[in-house]
Amino acid sequence: MREEVRARVRAVARRLRRLERRELDAFRRWLEHTGNLLHLSVLVFVPLLIAAVTWLANVTAAISFLLFPPLASGTYTLFADPEGKYSTPGKFVGGMTVGALCGWLALALTSAIGLPAGTISASGAAVGVFLTGVCTWALDLEEPTAFSTALLVLVTGNAQLAYVLGIIVSSSFVAGAFVLWRRHFYQQRARYLYGTTGGDDHVLVPMDDGGETVARFAASIAGAHEAGKVVLFDIIDEAAVGEGDTESAERDASTDSVDVIDAQTSADGGESVATAAERAASDAADRLESLAADLESTYDVPCEVVVAADGGLSAKLVLETARRQNCDLIVAPYAEDDRGALSSFIRGLFESEIDVIAFRSSEERRRWRQSLVAVRGAGDTARAMLDFAIRVTETGRTVSVCTCIDDESRRRQAENTLAALVDAFSGPFETHVATASVESYLSRAAPRYDVCFVGSSTDRSAASRFVSPPTFRKLRDLESDVAIVHRGRHR
Repeated sequence: MREEVRARVRAVARRLRRLERRELDAFRRWLEHTGNLLHLSVLVFVPLLIAAVTWLANVTAAISFLLFPPLASGTYTLFADPEGKYSTPGKFVGGMTVGALCGWLALALTSAIGLPAGTISASGAAVGVFLTGVCTWALDLEEPTAFSTALLVLVTGNAQLAYVLGIIVSSSFVAGAFVLWRRHFYQQRARYLYGTTGGDDHVLVPMDDGGETVARFAASIAGAHEAGKVVLFDIIDEAAVGEGDTESAERDASTDSVDVIDAQTSADGGESVATAAERAASDAADRLESLAADLESTYDVPCEVVVAADGGLSAKLVLETARRQNCDLIVAPYAEDDRGALSSFIRGLFESEIDVIAFRSSEERRRWRQSLVAVRGAGDTARAMLDFAIRVTETGRTVSVCTCIDDESRRRQAENTLAALVDAFSGPFETHVATASVESYLSRAAPRYDVCFVGSSTDRSAASRFVSPPTFRKLRDLESDVAIVHRGRHR
C-alpha cells in the first residue's frame, strides 16, 4: 500500500515538474517579445525605484515629495522606451534639473519686479514655462518632465534649494539604475532570452544533390559557436544492397573504421547482404570523410559522419538520427515536388520540434559575405533568421534586414520593429523598409546578396508566405542562395 502511494506521489511530482517546465518555457517565449519585456520591466522597476526614492525622502530632508510626479513619469519614459528620444541619462537628469532651476529663477524674477501673485503665482508659472522651453530647446534636453519640475517649484515655499537638490539626487539615482539595467540586461537580452543564440550548435546535414554547399553553409553556422558540431548524414538504398533489414551504420570522421549497427542476417544469404551493406556503408563514409576533413580545417568545427541503410531519404529517419546525435538544427537541401511545392520530405521536417533550414544554393560557395533577412515582425522566427545570418556572414560585414509594407502609413511602425529586432544583437546592420510585395522586393534585391533568409510557411508571416504557393514558385528565380528557416514546435 505504501509503495502504491509513493508511486502515485512520484507520478504527481513528475507531472508537476513537466507542467512547471512548460510554464517556464511559455513565460520565456513571452518575454522574448521586446514589448512584453518592456511592459514587465515597467511594472517591476518603476515601483521599486519610486519606493527607494520614497525611503530616501523619509530619511533626508534633501528630497521633497513634490518631485514624485515628474520623477515617476520620467522613470516610466526611461524603461518603457529605453532607446527612445528621451531615454538618455543626461537628458533625464539634465531636463529635470534645468526645469527646476528655471522655475526657481522665474519665481525670483516675478517677485523682484513686484508682479501680482496669488497663492500660486500665475506670472511665475508663465515665465517658468517660457524659460524652461527656451533652455531645454537650446540644450536639447528632455522637455516633458522639465515643465513639471518647473511648475512644482511654485508650491515649494522657501524650500526651492532643497527641491533642486532633491531633483538632482533622485534623478541621478534613477538614471544610474536605468543604465545598469539597459547595459547589462536589456542590451544583452539576446544572450539571456533568445533560444538560437545559445543553441543550434549541433547541426545535422542530410547529404543529397548539392549537399556539399549545404554542408558548408551548415558548418558556417555551427562554427560560429565554440560548442558547434556538424554531422554529415547519408543514406544507403537498401535496394542496392539486397533485401536485408540493415538498420544503421555509423562512423566518426576521426576514426578509420566503419561499423554497421544491428546488422541482421537472414537464413538465406544473410551474410552476403550484411557484407554488401558494410561495403556500401564504408564507401559512403569514405566519400564523406574527405568533405568532413575539409570542413574541420576550413570552418574550425568538429565533423562526424553517419551512414544509414534504408529505403531512401525520409523525414522520419533524418529526425530520428538528429535526436540520436543530439542535434538541435537540421540544414537540408531545398527540394520541391512535381507541382513545384515544398517536397514531402521538407514538410515532414517542418512538422518536428527541431529547428530546420531548407537551403537552396544558386551556385557553389564556400563563404557568404552579404546576407539579407526578410522579416515582418520581431518574433521568434525573425530573431532566429537574424542570428543565423550573423553567423554565416563574414566578420565585419553588414547584415541587411528588410520588411515590406503595403501603405506608407505603416513605415514608422515598421522602422521601429526593425530597430527593436537588430538592437538585441551586436554587429553592423542596415535596415530597409520597402513599399512593395515581398516577392517583388526580394527579386530586385537578391542579386546584391549571397544568401537571403526567409521564414517557413509554418509561421504565416508576410515574409514567410513568400515560400507558399503561388509566390512560393518565385524562389527559383532569385539570383542568390535562399535559406528557409523553420522554428521547431513546442518551444
